[in-house]
Amino acid sequence: MSGAGSSTRDQAPDGTPTKSGLTRRQRQTLSRGAQYAIFVAAIVAIGVTADWDRLANQFAQADLAKQLFPDIITIALRNTVVYTLSGFVFGLVLGMIIALMRLSSVGPYRWVAGVYIEIFRGLPALLIFIFVGVAVPLAFPGTEIPGGTYGKVALALGLVSAAYMAETIRAGIQAVPKGQMEAARSLGFSHARAMVSIIIPQAIRIVIPPLTNELVLLFKDSSLVLFLGVTLEERELAKFGRDLASQTANSTPILVAGLCYLLVTVPLSFVVRRLEGRAGETR
Repeated sequence: MSGAGSSTRDQAPDGTPTKSGLTRRQRQTLSRGAQYAIFVAAIVAIGVTADWDRLANQFAQADLAKQLFPDIITIALRNTVVYTLSGFVFGLVLGMIIALMRLSSVGPYRWVAGVYIEIFRGLPALLIFIFVGVAVPLAFPGTEIPGGTYGKVALALGLVSAAYMAETIRAGIQAVPKGQMEAARSLGFSHARAMVSIIIPQAIRIVIPPLTNELVLLFKDSSLVLFLGVTLEERELAKFGRDLASQTANSTPILVAGLCYLLVTVPLSFVVRRLEGRAGETR
């Protein structure tokens, strides 16, 4: 009897023997508890050993933070939003064109679209900004990009984002049931009219979550504008914070700029999660 009882205690609920005599759920609970304990210990160690007074003096000067307003909102944040939206709109339009080329039955269109996507997805966004700011003026002397700095940023961000949005839109179009196109053609719609009136609107609804996520990424990538050389009135959040930090020999402006980024990106990320959740429920 004692042998049978011992055998039962050394088995998991599924009948698998365990050397420790613990069930699988108990082992998972212990493992999770150990992870939490390590995490808490690390936080406590950081809290005890960090020089908080020194950090506060360098990053949290309330008087200096107050001096940043309202310019950090009316100039830096406004420019960041303008750069982001202009790049997003340009990238969305170009990405739509590239996606349609990618799906085209014409071989050269597919080849050109594929090469574009591979190149601009493979290059860092920083190199694209440098290319737009340096190579384009050298290649076309005397030619100015419309909009000045705003046009350059829209072009650079748009070129990068278009490569990603093209693949997203292409996947969305392919996710629309083929019967939709067949039904439209049977009603006398041309292929182009069916795409514009029926397929693309449905595809856009499908890809709204990833496109919103791309908007978040563009908002952060707009910080690369500092490599183009901007005036005081054209600075975005990162450039604004960096300049003020250099002038004051204090990092508080950088912290405030970071909080302004979070003020926009956190709500947008929440929207993305909600949209993804709703999309999952409707499937």
